[in-house]
Amino acid sequence: MGVRVDDIQILYSPNLRGRVLAASAFLILAIALADWKIEPNVSLGFLYLLPILLAAGFLNRWQILLTAAVCAILREVFSPFTWDAEGIPRLVMVMTAFAGSGFFVRELVRNRQRAMEHLSELEQQIGLRREAQEQLRLLVESSPAAILTLDGAGKIQLANEAAHEMLECEEGSLEGQPIEPYLPVLSMVLGSERIAETFRTTMEGIGRRSSGEIFLAQMWVSNYATVSGPRLAAIIFDASEQLRDQEESGLHRLLHSSRVLMGAVSHEVRNLCAAMEVVCANLRRAPGLAESEDLQALGTLVEGLKRIASAEPGPRAEARLSGVDLGEVLEELRIILEPSLRELEASVGWEGAEDLPPVRAERSGLLQVFLNLGQNCRRALERVDEKRFTVRASLEGCRVVVRFHNNGPGIAEPEHLFQPFQAGAEGTGLGLYVSRAIVRSFSGNLTYERVADGCCFAVELEAVPVQEAVLA
Repeated sequence: MGVRVDDIQILYSPNLRGRVLAASAFLILAIALADWKIEPNVSLGFLYLLPILLAAGFLNRWQILLTAAVCAILREVFSPFTWDAEGIPRLVMVMTAFAGSGFFVRELVRNRQRAMEHLSELEQQIGLRREAQEQLRLLVESSPAAILTLDGAGKIQLANEAAHEMLECEEGSLEGQPIEPYLPVLSMVLGSERIAETFRTTMEGIGRRSSGEIFLAQMWVSNYATVSGPRLAAIIFDASEQLRDQEESGLHRLLHSSRVLMGAVSHEVRNLCAAMEVVCANLRRAPGLAESEDLQALGTLVEGLKRIASAEPGPRAEARLSGVDLGEVLEELRIILEPSLRELEASVGWEGAEDLPPVRAERSGLLQVFLNLGQNCRRALERVDEKRFTVRASLEGCRVVVRFHNNGPGIAEPEHLFQPFQAGAEGTGLGLYVSRAIVRSFSGNLTYERVADGCCFAVELEAVPVQEAVLA
């Protein structure tokens, strides 16, 4: 029965190094003793090949040469041949044969060890790859977002469970179907010239379920190349509900802003009506004017205008305004506003937004007020060289005050700041007027504070009591 390579690998295991080398040394001594003692005098030198082959797998080249030299010398000493002129060539030839055999076994063992190490590494990599593929498969299958992969012809190669649910298809029925009936925008991407380039992008498009219902799809799309051609991967999210919420929220904000603006305008009209009533009363005291038809008509017009202004919408039917986390609103403002301030190379500071109580306000309206004040400050900073902008929030009694300060040009006539359609204003001149009206609808106030350098706007908001905030 032949010796298998696996047997050789076991024999030359590092754990057996000491035992094998000890056995080889013992064999060398035993062969030398037998060669010396056996009669008739017959050379047993060829047996030295066995210990050399046995030890060669654990020895380096110089050790093999040394062992081969020792065995060749022992063979020559105990051989029946006499030492003559042929002794040296014979010794060299025997040493070369022994060393060559040892080198052969050494390389055989080393190559086998390298192959086994490579095989072990390959098996480990295969195992890791299988584990990664299994994790990726579980991730794709358990993802709440729909995931699709498409081939170059626009046919679906892979679709997870969420994709089947989104498109209202039976499990496993999407593979091999064209994507165009469901998401035409992805079919257009595959047909464009960009598919030859590597790209990652987001897009929106109209999707269609198998039932014919349409929905708004938000997609994260990327492509990759394979030996079979280009492929497209897409993560898809049904944004229909988000679109509805966004539009409803936008309508709500529009109605609320219109209500605030109309309330502010009605307030101003009532003030004008009051002044006109005083003028009419003074005119009636003048001799001969009390019975004037024109004066009576003017009084009637004033009364009619007053009744129109009195039709201001009453308190909102919605629930009482709950507490808003001011820190979160300022964080959103920072995300929106800070990049444009950095473009101006302005020094920006945000102070005191931590550890403040909630404030009574409407989140979107408050953010709009802050954004308007921040944009006004940004425009003011464009006129100065060294630009500084600071938002500082503090608790003052039962109110939270947020101050927007910049070192731009001061306000020459601050008493006219909050008047609508003021002269010299950028845009319609309604920004500060509407912002103050919005803040006042929260039972707060927006004021201008005089400072030594630049200008400062203060937004005063009512702090929500701790008990009410806990109940909310």
